[in-house]
Amino acid sequence: MQIAKDTVVQFNYVLKDVEGNVLETSDEGSPVAYLHGHRNMMSGIEKALEGKSAGEKLTVTLAPEDAYGERKEEAEQRIPSKHLQGAKRWQPGMVAVVNTDAGQRQVTVKKVGKFMITVDLNHPYAGKTLTFDLDVQSVREAQAEEIAHGHVHGDGGHHH
Repeated sequence: MQIAKDTVVQFNYVLKDVEGNVLETSDEGSPVAYLHGHRNMMSGIEKALEGKSAGEKLTVTLAPEDAYGERKEEAEQRIPSKHLQGAKRWQPGMVAVVNTDAGQRQVTVKKVGKFMITVDLNHPYAGKTLTFDLDVQSVREAQAEEIAHGHVHGDGGHHH
């Protein structure tokens, strides 16, 4: 089966910067799962995977606009420190997780105050050209409920 709209795709990846340094990898035991064609994945990854099948491997280099977007210099916000997840003591440069109305988001700590922390709302990889080594693990037709909800259920997906 080929990857197309309304298919569930599972893949492993290695993410590298332009110098070839590995920034992150998926856990070999649990691939990333997403519902193709529903804007649940970076546009550049979706375009690269369209028409591929399980067992295929490919490498794609994405410009910022096809990955995590361009950096927005004005994207700063002061947040109460109790809302940051990932550490007990914060220092500038650390990456934290914050719950938002749109789900969890990674932010970078810029300035630490007694109760408030100034964070950079840009994704840590925003503004960077990135290379993804992709390894398609499986492709299946999405269930009607997954299409209605707009996301994958079960392993690697959303659990209600």
